[in-house]
Amino acid sequence: MKSIEELEEILSKPTEGLIEDLKEIKGDIIILGVAGKMGPSLAKLASRAVKEAGIDKKVIGVSRFSDDSLRIDLENHGVTCIAADLLDDEALQALPEAENVIYMAGKKFGTTGQEHSTWAMNAYLPGRVATKYKNSKIIVFSSGNIYPFVHYASGGALEETPPEPIGEYAQSCLGRERVFEYFSHQFNIPMLMYRLNYAIDMRYGNLLEIGKMVNTEKPIDLRSGHMNVIWQGDANEIAIRSLLHTSSPPKILNVTGPETISIRQVAEKFGKLLNKKPVFVNEPEPNVLLNNASLCHQLFGYPSVSLLTMIEMTVQWIQQDGATLNKPTHFQEREGKF
Repeated sequence: MKSIEELEEILSKPTEGLIEDLKEIKGDIIILGVAGKMGPSLAKLASRAVKEAGIDKKVIGVSRFSDDSLRIDLENHGVTCIAADLLDDEALQALPEAENVIYMAGKKFGTTGQEHSTWAMNAYLPGRVATKYKNSKIIVFSSGNIYPFVHYASGGALEETPPEPIGEYAQSCLGRERVFEYFSHQFNIPMLMYRLNYAIDMRYGNLLEIGKMVNTEKPIDLRSGHMNVIWQGDANEIAIRSLLHTSSPPKILNVTGPETISIRQVAEKFGKLLNKKPVFVNEPEPNVLLNNASLCHQLFGYPSVSLLTMIEMTVQWIQQDGATLNKPTHFQEREGKF
């Protein structure tokens, strides 16, 4: 992994499973909040898969597009881009109809001190979007943060685990789900709640953060000593293919990798590859935020990129001082303050 171009090529390469499923997904796909960490690569993956499937389907990306270079890049990859502030109801209502909606809009970081803005984006806007797209299928990007902490040896929270969100960000994520769920019942909208943690690519994610802490000999807090990860390309594919698995009431799907990962062991692996000795502080707490994605793997198979491959690619990225998004995950946060 030597360049952003190579990374983007890998992230946008569709599998045969995605190509075949896209042939069964009727109508255009609109991605609301396309300019986030995952949105651009998801849109490019969808557009490329449509082309390789040889089907007539638009992929539409909606964002404020404060960075015009992103809009140009997406358009060069076949994505139809629309600049709109989704909280502007007139702009929202002016968006084109689409049979398939992937809802990625939301706010996490900066919640503390701006709670009202987070709730508006995460819990008010979903009602407006559901009303606008009441005749569509909707994939709702959510978060594993809505679950309670579970014992690290439990295998992770299941879709049936009752939510117990910690902090206002996680509470607002549950609010997002509940508002969408209400409108799914009211209008019989097929939906899927896509509960993700944590997607990574080379430019962001908890593996990058751990690797950089090892490389700079910064202390790693082990209180949250276990985690889940999934390659962003796999997570993006699952989101698109999930359009064939929506229902009313909404289907719930945990999305992450198969392992319960020891942060200590991951850091030690980084240490061997980077020739550095990890520095640890504190001891692991027994209860942490973990998802069990067995249902996801049953539906779509295991992720295509393994944990060791992700670690090795991350090491190479760190060694060549590759570009990063500077968007920390705060995966070690235990009080829910973002």
